[in-house]
Amino acid sequence: MRLRNVPGARETIIENQFSIQEPEQKKGKWAEVFGNDHPIHIEVGMGKGQFIIEMARRNPEVNYIGIEKYSSVLVRAVEKLEDFEQDNLRLIRMDAENIEEVFDKDEVDRIYLNFSDPWPKDRHAKRRLTSTRFLERYNNILTPEGRVMFKTDNKDLFDFSLEQVEEAGWILENHTYDLHHSEYNEGNVMTEYEEKFSAKGNPICRLVAYRHAK
Repeated sequence: MRLRNVPGARETIIENQFSIQEPEQKKGKWAEVFGNDHPIHIEVGMGKGQFIIEMARRNPEVNYIGIEKYSSVLVRAVEKLEDFEQDNLRLIRMDAENIEEVFDKDEVDRIYLNFSDPWPKDRHAKRRLTSTRFLERYNNILTPEGRVMFKTDNKDLFDFSLEQVEEAGWILENHTYDLHHSEYNEGNVMTEYEEKFSAKGNPICRLVAYRHAK
């Protein structure tokens, strides 16, 4: 799907107080950015920001960083921050492939992957954010107790992700093919896509995975 260009999106993002420019310079220094040593949770592919903004509102004791590749999408999250008065949220426009250039070893406590692009063609499997290639990137930035939490309505992508977790040697803490009717739904914050798909009756899949102790 071709994204519609939003005139002035990049300028709006750059001028926003929550937006981080040249994030590579913050590698290993995110505690300084936030001015505290609270846990850092990141959302890779944050879309229009509904999930991460609400998570930041609910959990002031956690620092949140949203990553989005497209300015035309990220600007919609920026627009939602007009009445956001906390200081535990930052936004970055970047490609997820460069995540190791922005976060240091043991710097991230949790990674959220919500309704990621399924890249349905087999030749594009390595681009999926739950592929072993990306799990290795996450391995290099997560704390020893760090977790990856993944939600999707795409069952094929979910099955692929379960296979990749095992292939990468990670441990599956829990998973469900119907989150909203499971024991794991308490406290669940929905994304824009999640609201849309669940309203149509589509079950939401979710998994939580972590690495073997290093």
